[in-house]
Amino acid sequence: MDIREIMRKGLIYVDNHEDLIQERLRGKELIYDYNNTRPSEEDKRKEILHNLFGHIGKNPWIEPPLRVAYGKNIHIGNNFYANFNLVLVDDIEIFIGNNVMIAPNVTITVTGHPVHPDLRKSGDQFSFPVKIEDDVWIGSNVVVLPGITIGKNSVIGAGSIVTKDIPENVVAVGNPCKVLREITDKDKEYYWKDFKVNI
Repeated sequence: MDIREIMRKGLIYVDNHEDLIQERLRGKELIYDYNNTRPSEEDKRKEILHNLFGHIGKNPWIEPPLRVAYGKNIHIGNNFYANFNLVLVDDIEIFIGNNVMIAPNVTITVTGHPVHPDLRKSGDQFSFPVKIEDDVWIGSNVVVLPGITIGKNSVIGAGSIVTKDIPENVVAVGNPCKVLREITDKDKEYYWKDFKVNI
C-alpha cells in the first residue's frame, strides 16, 4: 500500500519516506518566501499561495507569518482571511470553505500521535482530514484537532480546543469546545453584548 493511501486511511505511519520529505521541503521553501515578503508585496504573496496550496479561491488574505507541514493538502475557498500565526498541519487534507475568518494564533492539525508511549517511539502518527465549512469564524488561540468538521456559519470562541465536530449555526467555546448557544436573529440586532448594530 502506498504511503499516501496509508495516511488517508487513518492508519499509523511514519513520515520519513523520501518523497514526503521532499514535499515538506518544497512547502517550507515557499513558506519561507511568503513570510519574508514585504508588506507591500500583496501580489507576490498571492502568487506564492497559489503555488503552495492545493487550491486557493478568490480574495485570500493571510497575514504572515504562516506555517504549514506541506501546503499542497490545503484547499481554501473564496474570501478567506487569516490573521498572524496561522499553523496548518496538513499531512492530509484540510478543507476550508468560503468566507471563513481566522483570528491570530490558530492551529489546525490533521495529525496526532498514539497515546501509548510504545507506539510513539519510532515517531508513529496518524492523520484524519479537517473540514471547516462556509462562513465560519474561528477566534484567537483556537486549536482544531484531527478529524473535526466545523459546520457552516458557526463561531468558535477564543482559546477553545475543538475535540469534537461542531454543528452549523452555533457559538461554541471552551476546552473542550462545546456548543454554548445557537446563532439567532437577535445576533443581527446586537453585534456584541448589548451593543446594537448601527449600520
